[in-house]
Amino acid sequence: MRIFHDRIEVSRFICVRISSHNCTRDALNNKTIKPLLSAFSQIPGSENEKKFTLDQAFRVVLEEEIINKASCENVLAIISLAINGVTEGICTASTPFVLLGDVLDCLPLDQCDRIFTFVEKNVTTWKSNTFYSAGKNYLLRMCNDLLRRLSKSQNTVFCGRIQLFLARLFPLSEKSGLNLQSQFNLENITVFNTNEQESTLGQKHIEEREEGMEVEEGEMGDDEAPTSCSIPIDYNLYRKFWSLQDYFRNPVQCYEKISWKTFLKYSEEVLAVFKSYKLDDTQASRKKLEELKTGGEHVYFAKFLTSEKLMDLQLSDSNFRRHILLQYLILFQYLKGQVKFKSSNYVLTDEQSLWIEDTTKLVYQLLSENPPDGERFSKMVEHILNTEENWNSWKNEGCPSFVKERLGDSKQIRPFVRKRPAPEDFLGKGPNKKILMGNEELTRLWNLCPDNMEACKSESREYMPTLEEFFEEAIEQAVPENMVENEYKAVNNSNYGWRALRLLARRSPHFFQPTNQQFKSLPEYLENMVIKLAKELPPPSEEIKTGEDEDEEDNDALLKENNESPDVQRDKLVTGEQIELFANRLSEYWKLLAPYLDMKDSDIRQIESDSEDVKMRAKQLLVAWQDQEEIPATLENLITALNKAGLHDLAESLTNDTENS
Repeated sequence: MRIFHDRIEVSRFICVRISSHNCTRDALNNKTIKPLLSAFSQIPGSENEKKFTLDQAFRVVLEEEIINKASCENVLAIISLAINGVTEGICTASTPFVLLGDVLDCLPLDQCDRIFTFVEKNVTTWKSNTFYSAGKNYLLRMCNDLLRRLSKSQNTVFCGRIQLFLARLFPLSEKSGLNLQSQFNLENITVFNTNEQESTLGQKHIEEREEGMEVEEGEMGDDEAPTSCSIPIDYNLYRKFWSLQDYFRNPVQCYEKISWKTFLKYSEEVLAVFKSYKLDDTQASRKKLEELKTGGEHVYFAKFLTSEKLMDLQLSDSNFRRHILLQYLILFQYLKGQVKFKSSNYVLTDEQSLWIEDTTKLVYQLLSENPPDGERFSKMVEHILNTEENWNSWKNEGCPSFVKERLGDSKQIRPFVRKRPAPEDFLGKGPNKKILMGNEELTRLWNLCPDNMEACKSESREYMPTLEEFFEEAIEQAVPENMVENEYKAVNNSNYGWRALRLLARRSPHFFQPTNQQFKSLPEYLENMVIKLAKELPPPSEEIKTGEDEDEEDNDALLKENNESPDVQRDKLVTGEQIELFANRLSEYWKLLAPYLDMKDSDIRQIESDSEDVKMRAKQLLVAWQDQEEIPATLENLITALNKAGLHDLAESLTNDTENS
């Protein structure tokens, strides 16, 4: 009987599947949902079972259409039927998104463009209450899969459409679309010729000068006059100009003394060239304006062209100059701005702030003098950057939602009642009219500042200390020479630990940095953080030094850093910037190096599961090695591990970098 019953169920399932498939075909051919509505009422089972049956029928029909290489119109008709099915309540809300994912996975990119046009047009549908919660993750995954298939240089417009669609779909406060930690795109590296021996800039100017002497006066008409730039360009200007892109890519370098001096020197030379050789609104600019009026086509490039042959033409182009000057303004805004996740060590000196202020005025002046419509463009840029400060404040506050809940109508607004004046019994005698609160301590506290608003605005209410002040005691206790027993350490105090976590979340970048270390308790984690902070924070000064003494010590320190032998530099702990640069070189060889950095198999598997990018895996490996306490994370130990792993080329390059620095 059991076998007979199972056969009946199987035959019934086959009949339902065939009938639902035929109804879906009929609905597709007639471009109406009525056959599906009638089929839904005839399918046996619960409401969810009926929906799952039609969901599967849609996927089967779509698969047949793709195999038969049907047109995009038929494919989109199936998805439109699924949308209507969800609206009528005969399909699950995720069905249209599953069908879209299947289609985009199977079709080539040229047909995906047409399918995505359909997705863009229905953004209002996806944002409705019926579809949004069920489909937002599907759409996000679908767009990310498309972006992985597309080339950023060849399919720039398609990639931009996808980004704009996601911006329209998700609200501004959506966490998945926000750069909460204000990280930079360090992979955006500008490649240019760094070998002076291969440069042809000097030879080019000599040849142009000789050719120019051969042309007799009067042989060249006005329209055929050369439009090349009169700026004397050599390899040094070329190298310094394109080296600035590295500072625009990673502004954090400007907080380092040596890097800042290099940036200062290069910037002054480049801006001096812009200031000395100004562009006139000549025939070339008029041609551009005519093209704009006639609807001429403009071509935009995602990356700069760094060929030496184009350098003179680029410096003579007004749009190119605007790009460079605008990069300066964005960089200055970051350096001066208050960013929540910026390290507490990233602070500008008074000299740096003064230079940035003066240079900002110079950049705005150059923008206003740059044709065409320089004055108008300069004011517009200034307005946009001022508006950007509001977005920075919004991100510092944790990106709160812009949607405010409306107060219910049932809540009645209380009528304003004027506060009664204090009775004369509470007022003391004398000119100050001291207010008596019935208790000596309360009376003293209240009369410290009778005006409550002024008391709230007092600077003494700023309770948040700096990292140096708060962790000074814990850092001293962590030094082994002080021989402080564990039970007496501040990190074991639960009240201290709670306040330490809140302060680290506000002021330290280590709090949000991923790590492979496992901590069993809060004191153990805090002790690890204290050791890291002790390496970064400057030691407390015992004497007050004058400004001249500090300048002399800074100069001596810079000379000492530059004159240190390679052996001394190798004994230093690796920095975060060195890890960032070396991780790009290590990339796919990270797994060969891992055993020689005392990484366990569980740590290696954890790194592999965290990311698919080999450069990110290499960076996580070096960060995990840096966090270890058994072996100090020095350049010497890293070079030794590379040689043991057989990566001699990487070890040699790291050694050369140490000797050259």
